[in-house]
Amino acid sequence: MRPNIVSEAGLQTRLGQWWESIPFLTSAVVGVCGTIYLICLLVGYDSFYEICFLPSAVLSRFQVYRIFTSIIFHGSVLHVLFNMMALVPLGSELERIMGSVRMLYIIFLLAISNALFHLTIALLVAYNPIHSDPFLMNECAIGFSGILFSMIVIETSLSGHQSRSVFGLFNVPAKWYAWILLVVFQVVMTNVSLLGHLCGILSGFAYTYGLFNFLIPGPSFYSTIEASSLLSSCVRRPKFILCTGGNPSAFIPTYSSQGTASSGFSAGSIWRNLSSWIPQRETSAQSAQDGHMFPGRGRTLGSGRNTASDANSESNLQVRLLDNSNSENPSDMAVIGTGQQLSDGRRSTLNNTAVAAAEVPVHHQDYVVSEEEIQKLVSMGFERTQVEVALAAADGDLNVAVEILSQQG
Repeated sequence: MRPNIVSEAGLQTRLGQWWESIPFLTSAVVGVCGTIYLICLLVGYDSFYEICFLPSAVLSRFQVYRIFTSIIFHGSVLHVLFNMMALVPLGSELERIMGSVRMLYIIFLLAISNALFHLTIALLVAYNPIHSDPFLMNECAIGFSGILFSMIVIETSLSGHQSRSVFGLFNVPAKWYAWILLVVFQVVMTNVSLLGHLCGILSGFAYTYGLFNFLIPGPSFYSTIEASSLLSSCVRRPKFILCTGGNPSAFIPTYSSQGTASSGFSAGSIWRNLSSWIPQRETSAQSAQDGHMFPGRGRTLGSGRNTASDANSESNLQVRLLDNSNSENPSDMAVIGTGQQLSDGRRSTLNNTAVAAAEVPVHHQDYVVSEEEIQKLVSMGFERTQVEVALAAADGDLNVAVEILSQQG
């Protein structure tokens, strides 16, 4: 037997496959940060005073370019290595949800919000009447870790996990994960910007609560950018992820955006946003969030209640399928109910579950099947007649129609 081809691949091949699996923007950020560090290393540039985020310079000389230069420069090989190793899984997951262009916009948005939080806290500490300290105004911060902490908060919010592992050593509640990492890095590592990481967490929570929704454009904005000639060479790359066809909303799911596309500054949203300083998960919010992230219908394994409801749903769908078919062929109609039996032709097509659930009233709604939907399923190998009946039974839901056709097959 021929051995597994993966085991035969050399290190270079495996690295190439790993690199190709990273989405376009994430790999681009890794490449840019790594290249900049190598250039600084080769030319001997190790004084980052002109490019770091320095609150006093940003305010007094209005050097706003520091907001963006500070996130792509790193101070040491371990600094850039750890940040990029953390970026690959985080950025890849978020980019696959958002799309490459939207992810780039979010990075710019987070960089600006981090800077605003940084400046605000530094000013409060430097000029408060109780105990002023100008230290933070003269702190020089560089590195991508501030953005990474924002991504950690957003990814933790989207994941739905109740606990997270800290370096595989111990588990902590998901809502405390970013704060635990903040403390761990501050204790374990030296010369770490506490304020930079803290501002990243605050920006992540602000985005998660929907406070930035009014700053995020709709899908048409990203589609226009993707269609421009400037990005034509990038869009054609297999690693590039389009924003269209993914998440239908203008922003990824947040706590304040469940069931609405309005800004997070409504009266109710403001109260919810200020009621707690950390995210608090709710079952209804999470289920709605999952519905935005993964269109279609799914099942929760290991739940008896969900299993029963799914069985009833499948039974009702099969009964509706029979009802649609009988409306076209009245002579073949089979009466289903207590003390009644199915005809021989129908008994072969329905299982016991459908017979048991046939007593449930079925509220049928007429649905006009479009030719486009029919062709999609016909192209998958299903017969046209079965496709029409399945689509009518599923009220046009392609996922449910495919499930019905698969069960029949």
